[in-house]
Amino acid sequence: MNTIVGAYECKVDSKGRLMVPAPLKKQLMDSLNDGFVLKRSVFQQCLELYPMAEWNLMMQKINKLNRFVKKNNDFIRRFTAGVKVVEIDATGRLLIPKDLVVFAQVDKDVVLSSAVNIIEIWDKDLYEKSISGDDIDFADLAEDVMGNLNDDDNGIS
Repeated sequence: MNTIVGAYECKVDSKGRLMVPAPLKKQLMDSLNDGFVLKRSVFQQCLELYPMAEWNLMMQKINKLNRFVKKNNDFIRRFTAGVKVVEIDATGRLLIPKDLVVFAQVDKDVVLSSAVNIIEIWDKDLYEKSISGDDIDFADLAEDVMGNLNDDDNGIS
């Protein structure tokens, strides 16, 4: 798994194309030939860009679900709704399909934000609102999520 780093602002044209910033494209270099999967986020009104290798790992997990359990089948259908295979072309552009532009309310200004091994694509205003902290106490969230982890001998979680 490659860890992707950074948040990058860029513009989307009227056809849904965006120029991937050079520092991000450099991080994705190993994935350019294999392509990417673009999908709706489960929890936010943004898009998730999976390098194909990461998507395949996710599909291995999902393929372990028993499809004869209705919840599993419903989850798979919703998780894969609107999924598209996309590529970054030779000039560094990514085309966001129209239905995904509508879902994420992508207008002109977008933020490409790393999320460990994938990239979230946000409308800039929605991104700023999501990280503003108005709806969440981040200190409490950090303690709930990471507070009980200490798997290194160095004392750093």
